Order: sequence, then C-alpha cells, then structure tokens
Amino acid sequence: MKFFKNKNGSIYTSNNLGDIFFEKITGFFAAVVLILVILMAYEMYAGAKPSIEKFGWGFLVSSAWDPVREMFGALPIIYGTIVSSMLALLISVPLSIGVAVFLSEIAPSWLEKPASYLVELLAGIPSVVYGLWGIFVLVPWIRNDVQPFLSQNFGFLPFFQGPPYGFGLLAAVLILSIMILPIIASISRDIIRSVPHDQREAALALGATKWESILIVLKEVKSGILGASMLGLGRAVGETMAVTMVIGNRPLISASLFDPSYTMASAIANEFTEATSDMYISSLIHLALVLFVITIIINALARLLVWSMDRKWKTVR
Repeated sequence: MKFFKNKNGSIYTSNNLGDIFFEKITGFFAAVVLILVILMAYEMYAGAKPSIEKFGWGFLVSSAWDPVREMFGALPIIYGTIVSSMLALLISVPLSIGVAVFLSEIAPSWLEKPASYLVELLAGIPSVVYGLWGIFVLVPWIRNDVQPFLSQNFGFLPFFQGPPYGFGLLAAVLILSIMILPIIASISRDIIRSVPHDQREAALALGATKWESILIVLKEVKSGILGASMLGLGRAVGETMAVTMVIGNRPLISASLFDPSYTMASAIANEFTEATSDMYISSLIHLALVLFVITIIINALARLLVWSMDRKWKTVR
C-alpha cells in the first residue's frame, strides 16, 4: 500500500499500479538529469586532467596564454568574464526592475499583456542574431559616437582611454545587458506579483502613496529580485556567440573598456577548432570546467533565493 499527500496536506492511500509506475518513472527521469550533470563534470575533469596536473591552481592566476610554448593561464579570460558580466548586470538590473514594476504595478491591463509578451520574446531571440545586430549596428555606433564622446569628456579616467575600435569590452557589456534584461525583468515581475494584494492595501490604508507602497513591496521581495539578478548573471557568464562576435577576442587585462578582451565561453568557441596539441585541448577543457563550476554555483544560489521567496509568500497566504 502506498501513502500519498495532496496539496492540502491530507494523506491518502493507493494501490493503483498506474500511480506506482508514474511515481517510479518520474523519479527515474529526475535521476537521469542528475546523472547527466555528474557525467558532464567527470568527462570535463578527465579531459582537463593533463592541464590540471601541469598548471594546477596556477592556471587560474597566470596571465600567459601562449599555444606555441604550451603555456596557458586563464587570468585574463576570467577577468574579461567577470568584468563584462558584472558591468552588464550593473546596467540591466535597474532597467529590469523598472520594467517589472511598470508591468506588475502601473501598466493598464490592455498594455500589460502585450508588453509582457514582448519582454519575454526578447529572451527567446537566438544569441547569433544579437551578435549580427551587434556587428552591424551596435559596434559602428560605439565606434563613431559613444567612444569619441567618452574619450573626449572622460578620457582622464583609465576606463575610457585608447583608440575607438568599436569591438571590445564595452560592446560586449552593452550586448550582454540587453540579453539578460528580459530574463531579470520577467522573473522580477512574477516575484512582485506573488506579494499578496493585502500588503499594498494595508500600505495605502495607512496613508502611503502609490510609489511608497511600491517601495514597500520591493523591500519585501529584495531577496527574490537578487535571485533573478543572479540568474541573469548566470546567463551573462555563459553567453557565447554574441560576445564572441563583438568583444575582440584577445586575452588582455586592461582597465580600458575600449580594449579587446576575452571571456571563458568566447575563448572556448573561438579557439577549440584551432587547438592542435593535446595540452592546448586540455587547457580549453580546463577552462570549460571552471566555467561549468561557476555557472552551477551561480544558478544554484539564484534558484535557492527565488525558491525561498516564493515559499515565504505561499506560507503568508
């Protein structure tokens, strides 16, 4: 005899073979996903083992990336990944919160649904399309208008020095911020909507204005919005094609946003077909393993934050 618990918490029993089969088969599918992740990690570790044995932890702190001498260090590539992702997050998070607040609290019903659909549609556009748009629209605009303006007015800062290539870290930051905006906005909108309407009514009844009630709601869901932002960060860290097409692809540590750079994903995509030695291939797989671990950690933390926020409001209800 099998015991089951429904959504209301009541327990019931069933001897139905179909229920038992469904329970086992769904459990098997869940186990398959976990096994696939473990197998991926194992295969990457096996492929990266020669690089791990040769370079050790020095792989993460060395700046040398020389395939000819088979000396590989991932520090410039990790630097490019972190800087591009964090700057993209810095730009996209305020815009995403603004979009989420407008769609969930301000927009009339006739505008909210089509606007929400358009925001979600942006998240489904293939990255190669963003990359082509970046090459033919974004990069010329940056080269001809943005970089000369920044250099002329803020050239005393190390972040805005150098020739206006167009291709470089700045282009990657802007295209990443556009790509992760719909993800953060959509999740933040759903999180804001999960707040019970009684919270808003209570704030208004106590004399709060509309904007003050919105600020109260945002304060309540800040951990959920942080989780949504981390999901966007996970997308930015792992983005490949669009970044590869506009970042310039050079392993360089530079304070200037005008200079070309590299990310872990773009380095793997750009150099894997050119890898002619076993150590070269192993180093690229080593880089993939580092990216895999970072992405798993970011997404796990983000899901945990979103789940805790959702559970909190379900308990309140």
